[in-house]
Amino acid sequence: MRRLLLLTALTAALLTACTGTEEVTYAVQLNVLTDTDTSGRATGLRALNSDGGPVNTVTVTGGVQVLPTSSTRRVITVRTDAAETRAPDGSDPQPFADPGFTPCYTRAAQDAGRSRLLLLSECSGVQRAALFDSASRTLVWSALLPTYLPPVTTTDTPPTRLAVQGDVGLITRARLNGGSEVIRVAVPAAGGSAEASVPLAIPAVFDLAPYGGRVLAATATGIQALKTTGEPDSATTLAPFGGTRYDRLWTGGASGTLLAAWRSNVLAGTGDTPLRLWDGAATTAVTVATLSDIRDLTLPSDGKAYVLAGQNLNRYDVTLGLSTGNWAPRTLTTLTAPLSIAWTVPPTTP
Repeated sequence: MRRLLLLTALTAALLTACTGTEEVTYAVQLNVLTDTDTSGRATGLRALNSDGGPVNTVTVTGGVQVLPTSSTRRVITVRTDAAETRAPDGSDPQPFADPGFTPCYTRAAQDAGRSRLLLLSECSGVQRAALFDSASRTLVWSALLPTYLPPVTTTDTPPTRLAVQGDVGLITRARLNGGSEVIRVAVPAAGGSAEASVPLAIPAVFDLAPYGGRVLAATATGIQALKTTGEPDSATTLAPFGGTRYDRLWTGGASGTLLAAWRSNVLAGTGDTPLRLWDGAATTAVTVATLSDIRDLTLPSDGKAYVLAGQNLNRYDVTLGLSTGNWAPRTLTTLTAPLSIAWTVPPTTP
């Protein structure tokens, strides 16, 4: 026993001697777009440890969204005029290919395997979509979308949302006379350039997310899978979430089986609303916390959920919460106007 204690003490002493402090390793690292300007775009990209400690901050222009990559060793940064992958600390930007038009990117989405990146550009009312291979950052296709006549925005107006399934891009947007419309963009079976379908009228869709080989839609009557036509299938309503409306969906976890859903308190005109989580097997989704103003969240492979709620970055222990009901909530740090969050795996120190 004495020899074991001496060995432990010696190991700690060596670590302290080499670095000046004891080394702390982190399973994942977080990347957050912050400091939004008057246009609602971020001007800073912050790299944080999973305990909220700062790693690095870099300036970005027109930040729209951050997303993880399939390798988890880099992070995707989408800006209004470009998209790139970056190292976990925000350095070394490597751009995606030219889409073939001058972009005004406003939204992004990935497939379940994060092998494809779909970007929506909206310049002076003209919408274009571009699909990229995430690993090589090359263009798969780009297409002009049908003319869009948006309705007057209210709390019930569905937002524009994107999803990817294979090499097919899906775009839902508010329809002038109510509900949503969906557009499918793909290269025809005979080959050639990508083509956008005629918009199909569908019930209101408030968010889209890839899950279990399907694309799920948050509708006014529950979370439902999309048919091949892009229409929500009411027969597939996920019972664990009931037949109620949600405004945001997120998927993730080590095996990709976690599905989180939240009804916006702002749109609902209420106080805090429940953030609910499903593990893909339980009969009922569970409540992680009741929160207001969720801007984004990410579900990495470390068994935690990291949530941007208002100015706060909160952490919840998903593994513990699903097994015991104790989510071990913790506010890690306060940020200035956080917009979007993603996760990466930090490099190991030799």
